Amino acid sequence: MKKSFARLSTMLLSAVILLSACGGGKAADQDNEPASEQKALTELTVVLPVAGSIPKDMQQVEDAINKIAAEKIQAKVKFEHISVGDWEQQTNLMFASGEKMDLLYLSGYNFSNIVAKGQLKPLDQLLEQHGQGIADALGKDYLQATRIGGEIYGTPTVRDLAASYGLTMSKDLVDKYKIDVASIKTLDDVEAVLRKVKEGEGPTMTPLVTGAAGQSFRENYVNYDSLNDTIGVLPSYDNGLKIVNYYETKEYAGFVNKIRGWYQDGLIPQDMATTQATRFDMIKAGKAFAYMAMQKPGFAESEKKLSGLELVTAELVPPVATTSTVTGAMWGIPVNSETPEKAMEFLNLMYTDKDIVNLYDWGIEGTHYVKVDGFDNVIDYPEGVDYNSVGYKMPLGWLFGNQFLSYVINGDDPEIWSKMDEFNKSSKRSKAMGFLFDASPVKTEYAAVSNVITQYKMPLETGSVDPEQILPEFISKLKSVGIDKIIAEKQKQLDEWAKTNGVK
Repeated sequence: MKKSFARLSTMLLSAVILLSACGGGKAADQDNEPASEQKALTELTVVLPVAGSIPKDMQQVEDAINKIAAEKIQAKVKFEHISVGDWEQQTNLMFASGEKMDLLYLSGYNFSNIVAKGQLKPLDQLLEQHGQGIADALGKDYLQATRIGGEIYGTPTVRDLAASYGLTMSKDLVDKYKIDVASIKTLDDVEAVLRKVKEGEGPTMTPLVTGAAGQSFRENYVNYDSLNDTIGVLPSYDNGLKIVNYYETKEYAGFVNKIRGWYQDGLIPQDMATTQATRFDMIKAGKAFAYMAMQKPGFAESEKKLSGLELVTAELVPPVATTSTVTGAMWGIPVNSETPEKAMEFLNLMYTDKDIVNLYDWGIEGTHYVKVDGFDNVIDYPEGVDYNSVGYKMPLGWLFGNQFLSYVINGDDPEIWSKMDEFNKSSKRSKAMGFLFDASPVKTEYAAVSNVITQYKMPLETGSVDPEQILPEFISKLKSVGIDKIIAEKQKQLDEWAKTNGVK
């Protein structure tokens, strides 16, 4: 067999030489080039987090994605999944060792720090040449939110890019007390509803709880740009770009005094500052009626899946986009990448190619999901398969590029992505959207102020202490450890950012 193959190879090589000698060499080279190009796939490493174990059919899905990537951009990708708990340590080691990374998931909390370390490539030119689909899918104003020092360093994923805040209530009690949900617009409206339910349900009912254990009511009701940390905020998302100490404002004093009144009247639990009980457990036990939380389209349906409760929502604060809402999930190209152009080409597919998006989100059609009759975008599990037994599940649609291209699982709103798109488009933009504060010039004061806020925040913002006595003490301690210095530095950086970006 080997001898036959050798003779065949010799004959073919002789034929090529003969054609070249006859002037056919150029044509032969042209014929051979496409074949060689097709075999030379650029290998890309995509680094992203995973919660829990990697699905057993991950390799099948990766192979299916690579079939498309090879055809469209002549690339082959390898997904490097890192456990959420090990994320920071492992990615730091990968940067330090120069390990191959071509695309990296980014989150807003450490984004500016990674850029400051020079670990990401600027993307403006790469987006212009190879990533136009990203800008089209995301919207150029949202893309600008990741600009640092005049350069874009990350591409936010297409998902809910704004946040609204509202009241979520048990539908059973809403129906029982004939509550007009549409009329609930303010905290005074909320109070009236809470008192009605409290009166009807009796002393064991404390109708309002926070959105999660360890959160305060202030975190569940936000009408200012926190500028990522609440140590100097932008009231009403504008305020002429003038930063203030929120804890000194009349608005904060009014809020914590209102919460204190609710606490004293039994409208919120006495142990709200320390309890580990979930909102769902308390509602199921008949001890609570409602909670305040960040919301978005489909929020009630999502909460129902988690809790098994029928819920309805009322919007208190309309949607607003800030730096933190936009930069919560992003992608960047690390300096370790030796093929940034090809990395950007694959990133562009993550925002434009419906097949690639759904392969990563849901797996392989017929194996991991089937289409629901009558719908183009609704899927369900194949017969005999459910969420627990399916070989591939990666419930991280908000992470992988463009969630608006993702299918919708049966039972969810088939129009959820068009509604989310409208939610994003109709949202107000903070005047400081895109600003990222670098706390390193005041890191000593920043740490001290953060500790003071941790000490006072929960008691004040859950009604557990008297603001008349404790709020002045809180403000005094903040000043004694340097909050004014931090705000002055933040204002300086915001002014420089505004000047650089032409924001008046």
